[in-house]
Amino acid sequence: MRDRKRQHIELTDKSQTAMSTLLSVNLDYEPLLSAHPRFEDYPEQLGKTFLGKKIKAPLWVSSMTGGTELSRTINERLARACARFGIGMGLGSCRSLLDKNTRKSDFDFRHVIGDELPFYANLGIAQLEHCVLKEDLGPIDSMLDSLAVDGLIIHINPLQEFSQDEGDCFSLAPLETLQRLYKLGFQYPVIVKEVGQGMGPRSLKALFELPIQAIEFGAYGGTNFSKLEQLRSHKHLQNTFEELSFIGHTACQMVNHTNRLMQDDKPKKEVEFIISGGVRSFLQGYELMSSLKASSVVGMGKPFLDAAMISQEELDRFLENYIKGLQMAQAFCFFREDKTNK
Repeated sequence: MRDRKRQHIELTDKSQTAMSTLLSVNLDYEPLLSAHPRFEDYPEQLGKTFLGKKIKAPLWVSSMTGGTELSRTINERLARACARFGIGMGLGSCRSLLDKNTRKSDFDFRHVIGDELPFYANLGIAQLEHCVLKEDLGPIDSMLDSLAVDGLIIHINPLQEFSQDEGDCFSLAPLETLQRLYKLGFQYPVIVKEVGQGMGPRSLKALFELPIQAIEFGAYGGTNFSKLEQLRSHKHLQNTFEELSFIGHTACQMVNHTNRLMQDDKPKKEVEFIISGGVRSFLQGYELMSSLKASSVVGMGKPFLDAAMISQEELDRFLENYIKGLQMAQAFCFFREDKTNK
């Protein structure tokens, strides 16, 4: 497990898929209407309530890593940056904590990020299925309690598991696993995400029928974990299954899917969104949030990972500049809903 997690960190550069194109044709640049924003004012300008807690900027550290000594260093730096800038964080897979509670120090950072910001654990749907089939959620509840998190991110990853030599085989459709989870009385808030392929409209619609708290896109266009696992496998398997890594939906496509569904099939309860998957620039993130007709933040993994692997200072510098970019976009760029009059 530890070697696989380290390989995940090392192979992120090679497992990137083509990024979604910048959408700035949908933004009107209005240079007369604002003064330059001051960075120190960003909490008042960009802050919002998300996942029931107040954040200072609409950003989210997407789930990345756990299970190695390097992961501990990375996660601690990420948690410190979240605390400093007031943003939320999703942990990497906490699977190692379910059975033996090993490597808890890789994930135990509530004391660093603080109680006021959203902080979520993460498990794969395969681990959920295992507990659901046994009708025993005790290990999950114990893990969540031990980390003092606000809720659980569940990553849906059938293509990744298929592409992985050690991958799990689902006995149930992920939707059925989620339905059974709630029938067993699971009480923690849930975020459901993909891991680099995104989701189509049928899957999004099915999630709207569940009492989940949020959906993270994990869209096609960034780190693709199916491709990453193929890079770890034998060469003949890479060649055979490579085309699976090209299946998916970009963040832009998922925004459009979601807007159509929100209009035609509104969720049973209000759902929030983390727009992730190839969202690299602040302008792209700003426009995607402006396009989505629901409460949302921008989630990123690899840009945070790259900076955190260098130093805390590099990570803080990256976040400060990204937030300054969002401030400028908010001050001078206005979303054009009527795209016929360009």
